[in-house]
Amino acid sequence: MSKRFFIALIIMLLCCVPVWAQSAKNNAADNIVGLYEGVQDGYKFRAKFEKEPSGTYRAQVVWMEKDRDAKGRKLLDEKNPDHSLRKTPCDRIVLIAGLRYDSRKHHWGDTKIYDPLRGIKAKVTCHFENDNTLVVKGSLLGISESVKWRKIS
Repeated sequence: MSKRFFIALIIMLLCCVPVWAQSAKNNAADNIVGLYEGVQDGYKFRAKFEKEPSGTYRAQVVWMEKDRDAKGRKLLDEKNPDHSLRKTPCDRIVLIAGLRYDSRKHHWGDTKIYDPLRGIKAKVTCHFENDNTLVVKGSLLGISESVKWRKIS
């Protein structure tokens, strides 16, 4: 009986390995979810990463330190190449949508990041430098720029 029990136990454990592996992959991918603080060209902002129903991730600005012009009007996304989005308030701009996790490379990518200061989109990859520092790298036509966002929650 003990030999059959151990064989059955080993078979059950082997069947569970794919489930554990998938769970670990999802946990690593979901590490990006949270609130981040960053600075781009002197503009201090906060962006929130959320998981979409499709399993991809999106980052949206939720706060900007300087969100008004000299006349007190809310800054808008005036440089957006999509004219229908040019009236979006600066603290509601979607920076990244459709971000996917690559478990082999331990980074997120496979989409573009929108730079509202320049009105352009560039290929993006993201990875953690440490537990609370996300490196966001945008690349366009062979030119890359990396910025660090600090995870605050």
